[in-house]
Amino acid sequence: MNFRKKPMVIQAMQWDGTNVAELREFFGDFPHWSFKEAEYVQIKTLEGTMTADPGDWIIKGVKGEFYPCKPNIFAALYDPAD
Repeated sequence: MNFRKKPMVIQAMQWDGTNVAELREFFGDFPHWSFKEAEYVQIKTLEGTMTADPGDWIIKGVKGEFYPCKPNIFAALYDPAD
């Protein structure tokens, strides 16, 4: 069987290793993340702790969860929305 992902608008930001203030605002009161200056962001997910490296996108899921996504995968799956 084949399935198509339902279309939805997501929130995401790209971690560049320096945009910590923007990252804090994006995570809001979500407590399960930490970062090492300019090296990586760690996010606790249902699948375990995941790491976002500079250049990776961080996606806010439909239930308020967060997870990282590599740039090539992000580009293949998402287009800008108005």
